[in-house]
Amino acid sequence: MAVNQLGDTLAGSGSAFASDDDPELIKAAAPFSLKLVEGLLEQNPRHRGLLLAAARGFVQYTYGFVEQERDEKEDSDLATADLLRARAKRLYLRARGYGLRGLALNHPGLEDNLRLNPKQAVEAAKVSDVPFLYWTAAAWGGAISMGKDDPALVADQGIVEALMDRALELDESFEHGAIHLFLIPYEMVRPGARGDASERARKHFERAMELADGHLAAPLVSLAEAVCVQTQNRAEFQSLLARALSINADAVPRWRLQNLLAQRRARWLQGRVDELFLSGTSTGRK
Repeated sequence: MAVNQLGDTLAGSGSAFASDDDPELIKAAAPFSLKLVEGLLEQNPRHRGLLLAAARGFVQYTYGFVEQERDEKEDSDLATADLLRARAKRLYLRARGYGLRGLALNHPGLEDNLRLNPKQAVEAAKVSDVPFLYWTAAAWGGAISMGKDDPALVADQGIVEALMDRALELDESFEHGAIHLFLIPYEMVRPGARGDASERARKHFERAMELADGHLAAPLVSLAEAVCVQTQNRAEFQSLLARALSINADAVPRWRLQNLLAQRRARWLQGRVDELFLSGTSTGRK
């Protein structure tokens, strides 16, 4: 009973991290919190809240800190960047494992079914499964992005798509547009999709901004990085990053850390503009 009570408390304690104004403090504190969650899961491996906290926490820590550090190191220290990429892949796979365990509580055998027929397998998911659908897909997609030299892992892209599309179908407003935020870059690489990829990505961007009432910087950064770079629209790229940096990170306390991290990436991207764009590429929509 004590383990369950503590587990319930930890599973719902993410707001203390999310509202913090010191990303470096959270970077240092998060591993201890994650290991505590894992320790409690050893005592109660079927605790739904802890499984979700583990999946969510490892994805957020990996994307916000490990992957960003890897990107920043890539140009100056390739060996360290490669080590960070491998670490990010391992952490994403760990998060995926917790997400799949959470889904299996209500859907035994789901992982096997996903590998046989992803779209059919997710049809059984309900609205209550959306958090696990989202964080499992985010973890799996992150692992694929960090493991492009792993053909077996890359072949799982259809599973990621099925999980996220089902989450979108069940609750498109989840976490104030988190699913749409994920799909902004995904639409640029979605295999076999009809229509213009950038237009699909922009629709998700617009909906993500609507659902967050324009208070989140991440959709702006994502559109700039995923769409503007590929279409070589330098002017819009710079405009979007400027808008992201103009957002008041303190306006919505529960999104403070997320905005600070997105703005850090925006500043990093600003510093790479001449590497990302050919000279004179400034036309296009804004």
